[in-house]
Amino acid sequence: MELEIPLFLDYLENTKNASHSTVISYERDLKKLETYLSEAGVDSLAGVTSRSLTAYLAYLEKKGLSAATVSRNVASMKAFFRYVRCQNKVENDPSEALHAPHIDRKAPGILTEDEVTRLLEQPSGESPKELRDRAMLELLYATGMRVSELISLKLQDVSLTMNYVFCRDSGKERVIPFGTSAKEALERYIKNGREALLKEKGQAYLFVNCSGGPMSRQGFWKLLKQYARKAGIYAEITPHTLRHSFAAHLLENGADIKSVQEMLGHSNVSATQIYQGLHIGHMRSLYEQAHPRM
Repeated sequence: MELEIPLFLDYLENTKNASHSTVISYERDLKKLETYLSEAGVDSLAGVTSRSLTAYLAYLEKKGLSAATVSRNVASMKAFFRYVRCQNKVENDPSEALHAPHIDRKAPGILTEDEVTRLLEQPSGESPKELRDRAMLELLYATGMRVSELISLKLQDVSLTMNYVFCRDSGKERVIPFGTSAKEALERYIKNGREALLKEKGQAYLFVNCSGGPMSRQGFWKLLKQYARKAGIYAEITPHTLRHSFAAHLLENGADIKSVQEMLGHSNVSATQIYQGLHIGHMRSLYEQAHPRM
């Protein structure tokens, strides 16, 4: 496997156009597998069997790794052995019979509409930083974008005339509308805040930090947590919390699931249906509180 793993990683990066983080993840998983097999006396691809791979999964579970981590390792092994089988490096695929462990899908954390309102109202001043922060929070909740998409926006990606944002992520593109609150916050930031933050630096990104450079994920995460505390929100909150809340609130207020799927950029509607479940759960809670025969 020592020779085949680099070839597989090169195939992922240059033929399949996998992201750098994906390639690193596969490399990490496969190197650990290689070490385990070597210590077990398996030094060649021909010596890898379904039984040895199953034993490796049992080893991972015994180490206390989560079901999600074990499942990722199964995916890495399957992808690698499919590749070497197609390259005629092995006669049979020893990973074919492997099954990933069941992963309980947790309901995403969402904020109430009142909590969202309190959060978005925290940056209420007229300083360039607060204008930027208000615009970022409003736009994130208005569109359900991922934070990586938000900080990657260029000035020309936003139409304040048509009220939409042109969003790009992982090679996919979509257009997402936004409402009056986000539009007003963006107009105030672009007119009164952005130029002051740029400090005369040429910068295409819409949102910039206090030094005039592009905003980072860590920078946005930090300011989000600060505003959450000021809003009296003590539950765990991440940039994805606003994305979850966007989807759940749209469905709760009557949006159709296909439109929400398109705005979120989900390739499969099943990924969006988890928010529909949150809506049903909310109705059940109200029912149990209000129905006299409960």
